[in-house]
Amino acid sequence: MQINTINLSNIQIISNPNLLYFDVDLLCKTRPIVMRPIQMVDTKQQYLKIKAEVDAAIHEVLDTASYINGKAVQDFTASLNAYQGAGFTIPCANGTDALQIAMMALDLQPGDEVITPSFTYIATTEVVALLKLKPVFVEVDPYTFCLDPESVKKAITPKTKAIVPVHLYGHAAPMEEIMAIAKEHGLFVIEDNAQAIGCDYRFADGTVQKTGSIGTVGATSFYPSKNLGAYGDGGAIFTNDAELAHKMKMIANHGQQTRYYHEMVGCNSRLDSIQAAILNIKLRELDNYIKARQSAAAFYDAAFADNEKITTPFVAEYSKHVYHQYTLQLKGVNRDALNAYLAEKKIPSMIYYPVPGHKQKMFSAFNLPEIDLKVTDWLTERVISLPMHTELDIEQLSFISNSILNFINN
Repeated sequence: MQINTINLSNIQIISNPNLLYFDVDLLCKTRPIVMRPIQMVDTKQQYLKIKAEVDAAIHEVLDTASYINGKAVQDFTASLNAYQGAGFTIPCANGTDALQIAMMALDLQPGDEVITPSFTYIATTEVVALLKLKPVFVEVDPYTFCLDPESVKKAITPKTKAIVPVHLYGHAAPMEEIMAIAKEHGLFVIEDNAQAIGCDYRFADGTVQKTGSIGTVGATSFYPSKNLGAYGDGGAIFTNDAELAHKMKMIANHGQQTRYYHEMVGCNSRLDSIQAAILNIKLRELDNYIKARQSAAAFYDAAFADNEKITTPFVAEYSKHVYHQYTLQLKGVNRDALNAYLAEKKIPSMIYYPVPGHKQKMFSAFNLPEIDLKVTDWLTERVISLPMHTELDIEQLSFISNSILNFINN
């Protein structure tokens, strides 16, 4: 793939000192340069920058042969707990297990209702169904893509036991309002923080907390593409409740505190030492990773700012955005045609999510009532996510944004 070089003397810094922006009109047809292939998430280039540390950490685990619950797991758990500002952190095998263990520990029973957005990845509601709880799908805010508090209020019944807000795409759900609703009705709040690790939430009084450490329980994922991604699967659970933390730790370890003495039904969900060693290194870089994503997002924002057919991600006053995804809303644009056009240009893009939860076949056995979620349905038809990761460079960002504008304007 080739693009034109630019005259460096004409590059203009627009607003972000960490990233250079330039106008496409300043592109010069001088000599062609080769651009790195564009990835939706470039984990390889990210690895190469920390390769020496990662390789040494992996070899240390291999040398000690402590593969399960070794020192690397203990060190990472302590570091993550300090970063989150949580009372307790329990590592586990993946983000889906984290949600399941949380719901098991809260003693939710078959038939109990759990309020959740329909516009989210299926794992959020899959565990609800797995435990034979009843998912109650509600609406999201059209700007933040996160749970709409008014929709939550309308969905509460005597059978409601928990609310699961999802910090979607890296933006925080309105936790202050959600926590107030939960307190009024005596409900648990289980934060799905799989896409927003490192996100700061600012309360009305000015205090700041990390998402995932605000609700009764927080759950996150270390899937490789996440902002804090392992080189395999992994997850973690957060809580400020000591008794609940103890229970979740036992559930994750076959329901036992002492080996071979099983006090409750549990599961086998462990973060291995190699993944923990890798994650401990990457955790030290997480804030820098977030800044790189924010700089890439700022480039996209500037490129699309004046196009009435494109709505760029909104950021509420209460939330920092950590841009797990950079998701556009399109107006009057054939999204499928744009998706195909970008593929021809070797630009990856994704649609998160084309089928909302309330329309998924897997929930048909629950005999859920017909519901009208206009915002959710509107979003599923109009959102498209662009490449977003820490290794995007000016050439790639310009090529992506120029390609999209070329399609939309022609």
